[in-house]
Formats: sequence, structure tokens, C-alpha cells
Amino acid sequence: MTEQHCAVVAVLGAPNAGKSTLVNTLVGAKVAAVTQKVQTTRALVRGIAMRDRTQLILIDTPGVFAPKKRLERAMVAAAWSALEGADAILHVVDAAAHAGTDKHGADVRSIEDAASISAKLKQMDLPSILVLNKVDAVARPALLEITTKLVEEGLYTDVFMVSAKKGDGVDDIARVLTERAPVGPWLFPEDQTMDAPARVLAAEITREKAFLRLHEELPYELTVETETWEERKDGSAKIDQILYVARESQRKIAIGAKGQTIKIIGEQARKEMEAAFDRRIHLFLHVKVREGWTEERALYQRLGLDYEA
Repeated sequence: MTEQHCAVVAVLGAPNAGKSTLVNTLVGAKVAAVTQKVQTTRALVRGIAMRDRTQLILIDTPGVFAPKKRLERAMVAAAWSALEGADAILHVVDAAAHAGTDKHGADVRSIEDAASISAKLKQMDLPSILVLNKVDAVARPALLEITTKLVEEGLYTDVFMVSAKKGDGVDDIARVLTERAPVGPWLFPEDQTMDAPARVLAAEITREKAFLRLHEELPYELTVETETWEERKDGSAKIDQILYVARESQRKIAIGAKGQTIKIIGEQARKEMEAAFDRRIHLFLHVKVREGWTEERALYQRLGLDYEA
């Protein structure tokens, strides 16, 4: 039998660069929440991709930026901690934001965050792979200019231009990661796509749907926990989840007029869970107020974040 290879790959980048989309595309399954709002990923999400006899363990990290609040500091610290012991590092950059081809023109903060990451990788002497994402929205001259600037600032062994959402160029990244993966036993079963338990993935799915529905009113002021998971004799599962918000006014927004908002979130989450778990799901959502939840030490422990970061 051909020997096994295994590589741990840290996926790093500024908020909304497309890290989660890239990880999901490489894995070929939904393992990380994806929304248009920055900082959707709060902890380290590990996706597992198989390429022949090689297992790629992809660590999707929170976006790296200049943090201010405790939760933000913990998320950024978690992102950098993923580099420890990694066999490869992917630095994902939003090319469209750099080129000013998105709806709001060039994103100065995104450019500064990407440059800061490049500089720190170089300072840490960590050879990395530069992944320019969303290149389908950028003209080639602008791409070359962006690439030149980042290569000068960082320490890159390779440069890939991809559209993670469309899948363009992603196979090339997988091929290079596979070719360079060291010999070693697989760390997870061959058919496993993520290392988090099903109830955690279920909570992430609902949180994503809530983000998409409430991104204007409640961008980051909510979290979701799977309270109970009941296996039924017919093979279905009954799931009770709680959406926690910080204030009563936010609870009313999350529920919506006559309960329509939470009903839509629940329907969308249930459909995705049924596809993810390949079974019928009975989903029940409840919205509760928990003031100051972003300062609770126990929450950080559940998310795998350092409260003291």
C-alpha cells in the first residue's frame, strides 16, 4: 500500500478575504460559516480534505486585523496560534478590495491588514503561499501591481490567483500542498470533513443564517448554542438551539414581526443541516437575552479562544 502523507495547513488573512470559502472549496463540503460580514469565523475551524493518499488538515482562522475588544483580541491571537506547527501557510488576500473593484472602491483597512500580515510573516521568517482571491473581478495589470507589492513585503514561496467561490485555481493549490505534504499517518478518518462535533456545525449553520438575515441590525451581537440534540427512532434528529443577544431590543429584532424573522432563519438553517447531515431535522430556535456574553470566560473556553489574549 502506498504510504500516507499528512499536512497541517494554516489559512490566514484579513477579515472577509475569503478564507472560509477557500477552505470549504478545498474540502468539498461546508465546514465553515461564510457571509459577507467580516469576522464570521470566531475560532479555529479545521476542515479535512483528501487527495489520493494525502490528508490536508486546513485550519480556517479568524480574520487578522487591529483588535480593540476582548473577543477581537482573542480571535486574532487564535489566528496567529494556528501557525504553530503548521506544515504550510496560505495567506489569502482579497484582490478585489485592493484593486477597488468592489462596491465601495479600494478598502484601505483591508490593504493595511494584508500588508501587516505580510510584514509579520516576514519578521517571523515563515515562508508562506500567497493566494490572491476574487481575481475574476480584477484586471490583470492591477493584479500584477498588487502581487508585486505583497511579494516585496512578505516571504512567499508561491503565488496563486484564484476565485475560491467559483473554484477557479483552487485545484492548483491543492496539488502543490499535496506534493509537499510530509510522510505521516492521517490524523482523522478518511471520510471525515471536519473535526468539530455535529452540534457545533449545527450552531455554525444557524449563526451564518442569522448573520445573513440580520447583518444590518445585529452584525456581531449574537451567538448560537445547540442546547439539545435528540436522536429519534425514525433516523431524524430534534435540535433545540438558543440565539443569544445582548439586549432586549435585539431580541425583538431577531424574532421579527409576528416571529417571521426567526422563522425564516430556522427554515434556511434546517434545510442546510438536512443536506449536511443527510437526514431529516426538526429544528427549534429560541432567542434569549444574555447581557455581556462577550465577556464570559466560559464562552471563550467553548470556542477554543484565550480569554486573556
